[in-house]
Parts: sequence; C-alpha cells; structure tokens
Amino acid sequence: MKTILCICFLAVCSAIPAQHLGNFNNQAVQMDISRANIATSMGNGHINQQKRHHSQPLQPSNVLTLNLKSLYNIEATDYTAVFNINQVGASAQEATDLMNQKVDAIKAALKQDGFTGQFSMDMISFVPQYEIEVTKKLFSKTYTEVPVGFELQQNLLISYKNDDDFQKILTACANNEVYNLVKVDYYVNNLDEIYKKLQEKLLEEVSAKKNYYEALGFDMSTYDVFMADKKYYHVPKDYYRSYQAAENVSVEAAQKKKVTRVKKPTSYYYDPISYDGYDVVVNAGISKPVIQLGMDLSLRYQPKPEKPKEPKPAPPAPAPPKPKVYVISPDGPVHIKQMPDS
Repeated sequence: MKTILCICFLAVCSAIPAQHLGNFNNQAVQMDISRANIATSMGNGHINQQKRHHSQPLQPSNVLTLNLKSLYNIEATDYTAVFNINQVGASAQEATDLMNQKVDAIKAALKQDGFTGQFSMDMISFVPQYEIEVTKKLFSKTYTEVPVGFELQQNLLISYKNDDDFQKILTACANNEVYNLVKVDYYVNNLDEIYKKLQEKLLEEVSAKKNYYEALGFDMSTYDVFMADKKYYHVPKDYYRSYQAAENVSVEAAQKKKVTRVKKPTSYYYDPISYDGYDVVVNAGISKPVIQLGMDLSLRYQPKPEKPKEPKPAPPAPAPPKPKVYVISPDGPVHIKQMPDS
C-alpha cells in the first residue's frame, strides 16, 4: 500500500510545473480568490464584472464614441528620502547639539562615500518634557509638573539622482542611529515631453480608428466631434499593497501539544496600475517601481444636423389686365380701345 501511495505522490509531483510562488500566493489560496484581486479584497467581483461586460450585447448607433487610455512608465530622475529623527536632551542646548552631531555625522559619512546629493532639515517640534514632583507638607501633598528635559524632532531630507545611492543613505543613517524612514518621493523633470509623446500616441490611435470607421462606410466629414481629456500622475508609494503570510499547522501537531500562535508580520509589495483597458502602454516591461503617467481621451462623433432645404421661388404673379377705354361716337357706335403701356 505504501508503494502505491508513493507512486501516486510521485506522479502528482511530476505533473506540477515548476513555479516561483511567494507567501502572497498562500493568502490567495486560503481566500479562494485570484492573486490579481488579493490587494483590494474584492473576491471574484472583478472577474464577474468582466464576464458581465463581455456578455452584454452591442447596441449599434450612428453616434460614434471613442474612448482611449494611454500609460507611460518612466523611471524617476530625482528622489528625496525623508528620515524622522527624535533627540532628547537634559537641556535645550544639549538636545540641539546632539541632533546637529548626528546629522553632521550622516553628511560626513555620505560625502566620504562619494555622495553628491543635497541635504535639508524640516523642523517638526521642540518641546519640554515634564515629570510630576511631589511636595510633602504637614497636612497635604502638592503635585507639580517640572521640566526634566527637552525633545527635538526634525525630518532630514536627502535628495539624490542615482537610485543606487539609496543603499549608501540607509547605511549612513543606520550607523548613526537613524532608523525611521518616513517615505521616498519620486520626481520626473521632463513631464511636458512625456505628455507630448502620449498625445502623439493617442493621435495615431485616433487616426487608425477613423480609418476603420471610413472602411465601415462612415463619412467622417459629415460628423461633428466633441472631446474631453485628462491626465494623471501616479508615484510608487501610492501603489504598495500589504498582506500577511499564513502557515498551516498539522492536526497531529495540534493534538499532541499546545500550539503557540506567532503574530505574522505584514508584508508589502509593489502593485502598479494594471494594463487592462489601456490602448497605449509605453515601456510596459518594468523591473522596478516607476512613475506612471497617464492620459485619457474621449471623443464623440455625432452626425451633423441636416441643413434646411431652400424653399422654391414663388411663381411670378400674373400681370394685371390692361385697362380698356370705351369711346362712344356721336352717331351712336361704341368703340373699345386698349390703353398703351405706360
């Protein structure tokens, strides 16, 4: 029997292709949802929405609507790392001196390592710390707050251009007991050029769509066009998702001894904007967090209203009858004479 089970196990293992899956996949399996939806915890709603969308029948119309979305992935040209520093001293002067020594040591270590970035300080707070002092009297006690030290809090902003310098910054800060990394800001210094490239890509798509409509028999010169557009800018720090890894405990182990549950740490991963629904994606293959610039364009082609037909000219009015003159002669006959045209 063991031999049969072993053979079955090997057969199942040989049928499974090699895959690289992290802890992120464990939670997806437990929640019975796809890995693509783990971040939003929407279950299968997104998939069902897609199914409903694909099953909707098309509604033909002579009003043409064109919605285009474009996305540009670009690495940052400038970075700013923000570190929070708390310093406590017995006096205001001591707290200030200790803070300056720590910051100067970080600057010196980085410059010695060839770092050429910029430093700036952002003052957050500078407040005294108090303790309760008890004064005993003959028949009472008095509790008084007295200052025992000062707390200085500042943010150290370190700007740099080379992404590899970040490791140098972390090392210098950690060696000087600065561990609180608040955030890293990403910047691009040629936004106008990038948006211009996206506009060119969208115009190419519009031209291709118009040619397609022409091939279907639509005369685009007989349509009025209405448009709306927008652009947006997304930085990596807004697109990190979190999850908790899960480990299963066997039933046998749980029955034999008491199992101590360990608090699982929260993990984070970079989850950029999905390309689903985008018509243009520039630099689609990314291997690191990037800035994602987008531009959307919506066009509506509506048939021009028909021009009112010009009324036919009215026929000319009939000429009035010419007056006649009746002349009676002395001998009795009546003569009728036509008046000449004036």
